[in-house]
Amino acid sequence: MFNSLSDRLTATFTNLRGKGRLTESDINSTIRDIRMALLDADVALPVVKKFTRGVRERALGAEVSQALNPGQQVVKIVNEELVEILGGQTRRLNMAKSGPTVIMLAGLQGSGKTTFAGKLARRLRDEGHFPVLVAADLQRPNAVRQLEVVGERAGVPVFSPERGNEGGHDAVSENAEGTRSYGDPVWVAQAGVNQAKLRQYDVVIVDTAGRLAVDENLMQQAADIREAINPHEVLFVIDAMIGQAAIETATAFQDGVDFTGVVLSKLDGDARGGAALSVASITGRPIMYASTGEGVKDIEVFHPDRMASRILDMGDVLTLIEQAERAFDKRQAAEMARKFSGGEDFTFDDFLQQMSAIKKMGNIKGLLGMMPGMGQMRDQLNALDEREFDRVEAIVHSMTPFERNNPKQINGSRRARIARGSGVSVSEVNQLLERFGQAQKMMRQLKNGGGMPGMPGMPGMGAGGGKRGKSQPKKKGKSGNPAKRAQQEAEAAKKADAARNQAMENAFGQMKEEPDYSNMKLPKGFEKFLGPGADKD
Repeated sequence: MFNSLSDRLTATFTNLRGKGRLTESDINSTIRDIRMALLDADVALPVVKKFTRGVRERALGAEVSQALNPGQQVVKIVNEELVEILGGQTRRLNMAKSGPTVIMLAGLQGSGKTTFAGKLARRLRDEGHFPVLVAADLQRPNAVRQLEVVGERAGVPVFSPERGNEGGHDAVSENAEGTRSYGDPVWVAQAGVNQAKLRQYDVVIVDTAGRLAVDENLMQQAADIREAINPHEVLFVIDAMIGQAAIETATAFQDGVDFTGVVLSKLDGDARGGAALSVASITGRPIMYASTGEGVKDIEVFHPDRMASRILDMGDVLTLIEQAERAFDKRQAAEMARKFSGGEDFTFDDFLQQMSAIKKMGNIKGLLGMMPGMGQMRDQLNALDEREFDRVEAIVHSMTPFERNNPKQINGSRRARIARGSGVSVSEVNQLLERFGQAQKMMRQLKNGGGMPGMPGMPGMGAGGGKRGKSQPKKKGKSGNPAKRAQQEAEAAKKADAARNQAMENAFGQMKEEPDYSNMKLPKGFEKFLGPGADKD
């Protein structure tokens, strides 16, 4: 979503990092570039002015002029100001001390309320709660049916006593304004909360109606529902790609319904999306959740500090770790650690378990995008074909249990059978087996305390990580002659210094000569992951 803004800001800061001193002209130029980047990203003008004013005041002060690295200090200031306009601190749901927690969703039609209702219910269910969805959107065609489908996918019950605007439905009337009515959404919301109390559900999520634009009837209906059910949270769901209209819409809902938090939907889109940065600052209400995909698990708690780090291409490792903790089974992880410490080989069954856990974490491109500095590899990420992972899984599933645990026993006829069973060529099976063998070798070498295959040993771990070979000279004892012993100790100290220097060079890549990579070739098929033209470099 914020790729364009991230690229512009990263390019702006590149010119600052190498400077030992920043002049006022440098700071003014940087502020101007930041202002243009924010405006191009559709950030609201009042927010841009407030943001750049705060950065300018701090950048011209002693905070930067007395810093050892002024360029990095400016980046730090921009990061902190970004966190501030995004809300400052992470805001969690206010849960009821007794009885069910009632959460009301509001927003325009098409903003993603119904989809988000299922995602939030699934997340709360995974956290140990017992949520129920209430279908109070009776106006939009088939909205009730859509919520039932979403609830089924999320594994959460749906309370829907009224069918609403469905084809062939006869219970249609006109209200005083002449608008067609398909039931009483206020009664449905009240009945849903009462049913949750009776059936011991601890969270009620009420999906309300929206319109294509803000109107008086929409606001009145939402206000009536809020007054009737007295929710603990009112979440305003807004499409992150709506542009500058986001500010007008958010202000209208704040005046009409007085929401307590904001949800950004479709944050995985490719629009400029800067208006989303403006909502928290304009309304004074925190952004609480972000919807990042179509899947029922594609939802994140919104952390202002982590989002600012993503925008500045610093990554979001904490969110990556949290997703991994939810996806990986603790017993499987413990078993994997036991096998590794016991010297057992990594098998294709272990590989399938790891692949399954990674898929549970979400979109692979999105996961890689959370790593620091990945903004500079966006073209390679975009060229990544996730179907390759499916083909690899198909190859492994075509193996017998014996073959998965004994890959070295897979001969030519077995490889041909596996290729036919998975719908790939024999060469693709050969490539997978070769890469898998290299992975096993690497893990064995790490287990034995060695360095990476083909790499010099790390300091303190020996040159090769193995036992001393026969070719190495046997260590001599110290001489009984004091003069000769002093000479031996001086030579030993000299050799130790040389060894430490060499180890530092190996560890930090300070090589005396530039290595020749002209004859190095990538494994066949690997260029798919590096994007077009990689095979020419």
